[in-house]
Amino acid sequence: MRRRAVIFDDNDLIRRMLWHFFDQRGYEVFTFPEPGLCPLHVAKECPCPGNASCADLIISDVNMMGANGIDYIERLIKRGCKQRYFALISGSFSQTDVTRASNIGCALFTKPLEMQPIQAWVESVEQRIPIDRILYDWIEN
Repeated sequence: MRRRAVIFDDNDLIRRMLWHFFDQRGYEVFTFPEPGLCPLHVAKECPCPGNASCADLIISDVNMMGANGIDYIERLIKRGCKQRYFALISGSFSQTDVTRASNIGCALFTKPLEMQPIQAWVESVEQRIPIDRILYDWIEN
């Protein structure tokens, strides 16, 4: 089963760069300019049945047009999201952003993006993803 990454960023160049990075690693990649365009955004609770998860990892920009990545990830968690691996990217993290991200277990990456730290985080996540995990096919449902 292919790994799956979901990426949120209002910068087209960053979405393309991350899409290419994950595609080269064999991932199924979904990118959105903001969370409101993702089918998961409208769910009132996590739609993933049982132990299934929507993705292997989610990366979000913090400050997008009309959306805040930290708010979005906190909402996913409050709705019962089973996703375990989140990362946030930003050109400037405030101390509040860092504290909130730490409280929900997010990795942090600053813009302009350097791919080596992202690659190291992804490799670390990949080592912890169970081979027998179940991915919920939220695009089909």
